[in-house]
Amino acid sequence: MTTLLVIAKEPRPGRVKTRLTPPFTPQEAASLAEASLADTLDAVVATPADRRLLVLDGEPGPWLPAGFEVVRQCAGGLDERLADAFARCTGPALLIGMDTPQVTPELLTVGFGEGDAWFGPAEDGGFWALGLADPDPALLRGVPMSTPVTGAVQRERLVHAGLRVRDLPRLRDVDTAADAEAVAALAPHGRFAARLARYAPAVPR
Repeated sequence: MTTLLVIAKEPRPGRVKTRLTPPFTPQEAASLAEASLADTLDAVVATPADRRLLVLDGEPGPWLPAGFEVVRQCAGGLDERLADAFARCTGPALLIGMDTPQVTPELLTVGFGEGDAWFGPAEDGGFWALGLADPDPALLRGVPMSTPVTGAVQRERLVHAGLRVRDLPRLRDVDTAADAEAVAALAPHGRFAARLARYAPAVPR
């Protein structure tokens, strides 16, 4: 059974995308986060999978399409929460976050017969996707998260475990206003780009 997982926060003002404030207000930042999440979920819906799982910090809202199981994130650091997400899977699983609204079904359609793990590096040094043919939570626990070397450490953990690692394209997360503008340009027809255009005067040029 192939599982696609999305780990996300409920897009509430003051709880998400705080690095977008300023130039955006907390309400605008949360609105942009909601649009990013909605675009991400749409891509997941359009990707072949046996199971789609939203691992959520908070409560689901009208942005959630049909076809997802929703489970709460566990307590602890991000490494523990990612590990717990994989622990809920039987069979191959691919996990992504909510910060890459430019993601497409083509990027998410990976073949686990081609490798034991799929790794999607992010421009900020982290990673936007991690796929495991045989999910093992221990592969994530203890990896330092939200640092410039997070991705390198996580990928090395996979290699050290003897896994055949296949790489996905490097993507840019939406963390800052400059990120938002660059990512919107890559997916100009999505919700995120439309929402950003609504708040365009806030973006410094």
